[in-house]
Amino acid sequence: MSTAHLIVSIAGAAMAGFSAFSVFSHAKWVVEPLAEYGVPRSWWPWLGTAKAAGAAGLIAGLVVPPIGVAAGIGLVLYFTGALVTVARAKSYAHLAFPLVYVAPVVASLALAS
Repeated sequence: MSTAHLIVSIAGAAMAGFSAFSVFSHAKWVVEPLAEYGVPRSWWPWLGTAKAAGAAGLIAGLVVPPIGVAAGIGLVLYFTGALVTVARAKSYAHLAFPLVYVAPVVASLALAS
């Protein structure tokens, strides 16, 4: 494992974990846009859990690489869904946020090989 892979995997896990914590703690700057995008409140715990699982999987992947790859793919799919949701809500100014969160995950997947 390279140093770059270690760094971007930890960064991706930290960012996904922070995002999960923000949903679980109902941070105003996270849940208000979710409501504006039309994401049902009943989905929020599941979305937070998916991000937390992805973060844990990226860390576990440092020891067991297939777990990290699976977690990375899951997070890429999650944040792709976030991009679609934001675009469908026509909140184009917010499109950058899912991209910022997915970037280290994509880098981690690219460096995993």
